[in-house]
Amino acid sequence: MNSNARHSPVFLIFPPEVAVPDYQATEFTATTYGSESPVQKFLATKMKVIGTIQILLGIMNFSFGIVFLFTLENPYPRFPFIFVSGYPFWGSILFINSGAFLIALKRKLTETLMKLSQLMNFLSALAATGGIILLVFSFLLDRNYICGYSQKSNPCNAVTILFLGILVMLIVFSIIELFISLPYSILGCHSEDYEECC
Repeated sequence: MNSNARHSPVFLIFPPEVAVPDYQATEFTATTYGSESPVQKFLATKMKVIGTIQILLGIMNFSFGIVFLFTLENPYPRFPFIFVSGYPFWGSILFINSGAFLIALKRKLTETLMKLSQLMNFLSALAATGGIILLVFSFLLDRNYICGYSQKSNPCNAVTILFLGILVMLIVFSIIELFISLPYSILGCHSEDYEECC
């Protein structure tokens, strides 16, 4: 290269309407918002733990459904109502998914993942509410009809007690899941609290 090209000066020409400021501030200012409630702060800090609890509730719900499936004593007069609805299986899938979305939201915070997590917790709350209704209806419908109307045999009484105990445990799991997923579906992480959410 030529030595004259290396040392040639560069001139900047600004149009007359562009003014160059004499002083530019280098300080950054931050605005804090106090709109986050204590419940939202608690939900944001305990997201991974509550997601794990939701997954465990879904696994236990599914496990009790499997145990319940293997306690079918022949001859049943009919299938119990809870198996006709299939709640121990589809309810547990929704509980596990909502817990997995909460854990994923804690690990990587994106707008899409926030909306999906809120949607999954809403569906999980609906499933828990529907499950409570189905389980209470099944408890009322099947408590005297599980082994037919003859309550004389001891194995039938033992299976009836096991059946009713499993229904009560499934109701308890559904109530706990409802109380966990309902705040996340209603309050959740809103877009104005995006940085403070997790």
